[in-house]
Amino acid sequence: MVSLVSVFATAILPIVAVGGVGYLLGRVRDVETDGINTLLVYVLVPALIFHSLATTTLAESTLVRITVAILAFHALAIAVAELAGRVFGASERALGAIVLVAAFGNTGNYGIPVSNFAFGATGRATAVIFLTVQSVLIWTVGVYIASRGNAQSRLDGLRRVFGVPLVYAVAAALLARAIGVVPPAGSSAMSTIQLAGDASIPVMLLVLGIQLARTDIGSTLSAVGGVVVLKMLVAPLLGIGIALAVGFSEPAVARTFVLESAMPSAVTAVILAAEFADGEVAGVPVTEFVSTAIFATTLVSVVTLTALIAVLESGVVV
Repeated sequence: MVSLVSVFATAILPIVAVGGVGYLLGRVRDVETDGINTLLVYVLVPALIFHSLATTTLAESTLVRITVAILAFHALAIAVAELAGRVFGASERALGAIVLVAAFGNTGNYGIPVSNFAFGATGRATAVIFLTVQSVLIWTVGVYIASRGNAQSRLDGLRRVFGVPLVYAVAAALLARAIGVVPPAGSSAMSTIQLAGDASIPVMLLVLGIQLARTDIGSTLSAVGGVVVLKMLVAPLLGIGIALAVGFSEPAVARTFVLESAMPSAVTAVILAAEFADGEVAGVPVTEFVSTAIFATTLVSVVTLTALIAVLESGVVV
């Protein structure tokens, strides 16, 4: 078995360290992250996505398998979270919040760095694809789940998909590959794009830390225990099952897919809850419930991801 200490030091500690700096900064300074998020969404992350997809060595068949696997994972994760919520008697409003935090992971500002440190360039490329597909899902299916009966909110979510730059970064990268106009790896153009893309990783981690510093967990922590189990234990098991069923030819791709399925709850969930949902979950406002779930799953992930990476690197599972 791979050493847990070694895995933590090489794959998790860098994430915790940079995110921790952001957390401390958020505690001692009132840092406005709106401008940083805009920079990430409109410049740095699209650059990362374009460079990763344009230069990936993954076969086209592998890209298709990854996409199918991601869609299957989210469909299954949503169904399991919905079923669990109904079994335990959650209200319609509560169900939306439970599904959001249990089915959608932080595959961007957490998942990409972890995958990059754990499985290198292949891990990063696979994580980028996971982020891309999930982003489209969360702004369509996620909005539908959050709104629970608000038709106008669903339409707003669909419109937002076409306002997210990463969609166009994906299209541009795939088109450039298809017609053979991707600039050489060492060219000024690709070096510039790579520089911007690489900058997104530490910036995403700093923003994540700042966002967690602003989370007021209060007495809500006990209310999110079930969601933590769904996201951090059940979801990775679903990921493993799907990876085995799909049968990835490259072990690093399969392992990264499973790793991405085990990410803590997506920060985007609290944005959707604040904008499209209302009411209470377990006696607390829905946004507070979602924020606390994000905080709790992120803390727990330090342990669970370390263990999962060790298992994946040993080759015992996939």
